[in-house]
Amino acid sequence: MARPLRKQYAGAWYHVTSRGQERQAIFRDDRDRMHFLELLKTTVERYQVRIHAYVLMTNHYHLIVETPEANLSRAMQWLNVSYGVWFNRRHGRIGHLMQGRYKAVVLESARWGLEMSIYVHLNPVRVAGLGLSKPVRKAESAGLSAPPSREMVARRLEVLRGYAWSSYRAYAGYGKVPLWLERKTLLQRAGKGEESYRKLAEGRLKDGEMESPWGELKAGIALGTRAFADKLRKGLVIGRETAGKRIFRRRITFDEARQAVELVKGEKWADFADRHGDSGRALVYKAARDYAGMTMAEIGAECNGVDYAAVGMAIRRLERKLKQDKVLSKQWHLVLEKYEGEIK
Repeated sequence: MARPLRKQYAGAWYHVTSRGQERQAIFRDDRDRMHFLELLKTTVERYQVRIHAYVLMTNHYHLIVETPEANLSRAMQWLNVSYGVWFNRRHGRIGHLMQGRYKAVVLESARWGLEMSIYVHLNPVRVAGLGLSKPVRKAESAGLSAPPSREMVARRLEVLRGYAWSSYRAYAGYGKVPLWLERKTLLQRAGKGEESYRKLAEGRLKDGEMESPWGELKAGIALGTRAFADKLRKGLVIGRETAGKRIFRRRITFDEARQAVELVKGEKWADFADRHGDSGRALVYKAARDYAGMTMAEIGAECNGVDYAAVGMAIRRLERKLKQDKVLSKQWHLVLEKYEGEIK
């Protein structure tokens, strides 16, 4: 069977999911989950995508992603490969971690983003142990079974509200909001912010309305109207942002990354680039990767043909040093301030 075409365009919304090989665990403990979220944050920074919702289950994850640029494939490939390499190294395994490519369904609008975010957030309670196996969910939704008892509803709510590895607690006002999580659009769609979103999601549990929105899937590629799916199939969908509206942070250039480091160090590139033990070159590499969206090969080409593997190794060494060296860490934060202020 042929693989479905990737539908990518500026301003697109997606429901994205990826599952472990043979349904095996991709998250064995909280350290795995924490690292995945760290990579998710980096994905937002490097590729300028917007993460509207997420949930990490044992053998898969779900994301609601918006792409101001038409770059979902690059972002998801980087995320899955980076996590897979790290996971294999940590747990002493080899081979692919994820089962094939990620799966992505295009969402017609933020309205569908809201609906899918609730579906994503309810995943931790959509289990047999809480009386929500697939047959039970269908029976409840069809009115063919008795409503859930108070005790069962209470158990479901306890799990939902306490689940630490989804964005639900941030949406419902129960927990800290990660700086990289984009909540504003869906909270506005829900009505009056956190309270409205909380009532909407938890009302599904209380009322037994737990069926997914997949019945509205059109042509196997989109959630929305038939007209929207037909446009997607014909390649007629384009970005829907209005002209002149700022939809994502401007990328910097390699020269701007270099200039920011020069300002922080008070030296020119030529003075520190080849100095033994100096981290200035690596700071430029990292800024170019994180904020110019450049590949290792592209960065190397800007530096007289430095091998891409050497660029990657320099960045990894720098990131280890940043956790221990307070002076270097301060320099990096000053670079970020230069980026946010003068370069942005």
